[in-house]
Amino acid sequence: MKFMVETSARHVHLSPADLVTLFGEGYELTWKKDLSQPGQFACEERVTVVGPKKELKGVSVLGPVRKQTQVELSMTDARSIGIAAPIRESGDLAGSGACKIIGPKGEIEIAEGVIVAKRHIHATLAEAEALGVKNGDIVSVKVDSDGRSTIYGDVVVRASDSYALAMHIDTDESNAAACPRNAFGEIVR
Repeated sequence: MKFMVETSARHVHLSPADLVTLFGEGYELTWKKDLSQPGQFACEERVTVVGPKKELKGVSVLGPVRKQTQVELSMTDARSIGIAAPIRESGDLAGSGACKIIGPKGEIEIAEGVIVAKRHIHATLAEAEALGVKNGDIVSVKVDSDGRSTIYGDVVVRASDSYALAMHIDTDESNAAACPRNAFGEIVR
């Protein structure tokens, strides 16, 4: 059973309070396009992420707002701006990297919240069962590409009926495998 493999570029998820600080009182995120996961969307808004060495301008904001601000970078991004970002699942932010985020109306400093997202598969419970896996399983996934087919290890399965079937990798992982725009993967044992 094959599934879509999507490249997740650098982005920021904001808490309600941080959205106000960065964009102003009463501000609401501006929908740009839906993402593959139900209820998730890319926004028109962009911010600057600042590390000890340099900054990344024009980083996308994703919606909707979340309980805690989270910055997801590739390992190359994090190292280039001087942030020690651990590889983590989304939401696992305790002890993660720190940065400054600058918006049009203000800036914030987060003491933790910068991660390199662990590669993962989103699936409904029925899709996970059809794949022969369950929430929390660690699998390997083969992705075919022209001249750089790759098997990704350490892929975590995230199964919930609030998800849609897709695997997410970051730009470093996608570029290393020369993934095409419409890449597909399959679990290998």
